[in-house]
Amino acid sequence: MKKYVLNLRVSSLERIHERYVLLKLTDEQPLPQMLPGQFVEVRVDGSPTTFLRRPISIHYVDRVKNELWLLVAVVGDGTRRLAQLQVGDLLNCMLPLGKGFFIPKPREKEAEAFVQPVGDKYLLVGGGVGVAPLLYQGAVLKNVCGADVTFLLGARTAKDLLMMDEFHKYGRVCVTTEDGSEGERGFVTNHSLLREERFDMIQCCGPTPMMRAVVTYATQTDQACQVSLENMMACGLGACLCCVEKVRHREEDGTVALRNVCVCKDGPVFDKEELTWLL
Repeated sequence: MKKYVLNLRVSSLERIHERYVLLKLTDEQPLPQMLPGQFVEVRVDGSPTTFLRRPISIHYVDRVKNELWLLVAVVGDGTRRLAQLQVGDLLNCMLPLGKGFFIPKPREKEAEAFVQPVGDKYLLVGGGVGVAPLLYQGAVLKNVCGADVTFLLGARTAKDLLMMDEFHKYGRVCVTTEDGSEGERGFVTNHSLLREERFDMIQCCGPTPMMRAVVTYATQTDQACQVSLENMMACGLGACLCCVEKVRHREEDGTVALRNVCVCKDGPVFDKEELTWLL
């Protein structure tokens, strides 16, 4: 897929939580095609301590308003600078990067770029800022593919649940909180949903311990599963090698070998069968 470096204009910036802002970007031209699970590399201007671009998941693409949504966790100098942008400011973005989530065959011919024959009952599991790529995935699954979407979202407390109104637009939403202030108490892998239903595909993004637990559950119950890794990334193109992950790769002769890959280029989404977590 062709990559672009664009100066996108800030159309909206909303602080939705003490640690998160929702940044909406637009352009005079139609935004390029972007797939769920891909990400952008953002150049942070005006920060004397931020020299590299920052990778941020594509949260949503609004084709009607020609807007790209980014859910930004404010954790350092670079992201604090992003949280200070004003409407009308320009933000230099390299996009779209990486390989996204698999999605089933779409209903409409014009959406053929999304084709992947998997199934139509999906569980999207997220925690913290890892919920970011799941909104766009859920929207495409429902609106383009006609799939049955369930979100399983985890947070520490009810106030840490993000963008809930938006998730409800695209599927059933199940929630866990560690303190029990909303939904079921505990972690996402403790939710009763996982004991009661099966899915054609489970896709998740969030803290590594959470994703490892989801992969273990999916393996034990023989369900397809993908995860979006959050390795540290710098270039976004597979050149700097700081995001390397060891994966299982099937060779042409059918044998499986371990191989180092760049998460930014060969991922960030990987099938559970590729991961070495359970070896």
